[in-house]
Amino acid sequence: MADLVNEFNDYRSKMNEVILEQKNLTLNRFFNLDMHAYADGAIDAKTKEMLGLVASMVLRCDDCIKYHLGKSYEAGVTTEQVYEVFAIANLVGGSICIPHTRRAAEYWQALQSTN
Repeated sequence: MADLVNEFNDYRSKMNEVILEQKNLTLNRFFNLDMHAYADGAIDAKTKEMLGLVASMVLRCDDCIKYHLGKSYEAGVTTEQVYEVFAIANLVGGSICIPHTRRAAEYWQALQSTN
C-alpha cells in the first residue's frame, strides 16, 4: 500500500517541478499562495488541512483528497478525525462523494502503512 503514497508523491513532485520551471508568474504566485494559505494563522494548520480535505471531497478531486490526507496525516490528524471529515463531506456533497470516500479510506490506510 505504501506504493500508492509513493507513486502519488513522486508524480506530484515531478510535475510541480515541470510547471514551476516555466517561471510563469501567475502559476508561481498561485502555488505560493496555496502553500501559505495552509500555514498556522487564526486557524491552525491541522484544522485548515481538514477543511481542505472536506472541500476536496465535495469538489470530487482525488488528487486534492490525497494531498490533504497526506498533510493531515503529517499534522497528526487521527483516524477518528478523518472519518468525521469524511462524514461532513458526504453530508455536504451527497452520495456522489461515496466513491471518493472509498478511495480516500484506501489512501488513509496506505498512509498509515508507511510507518
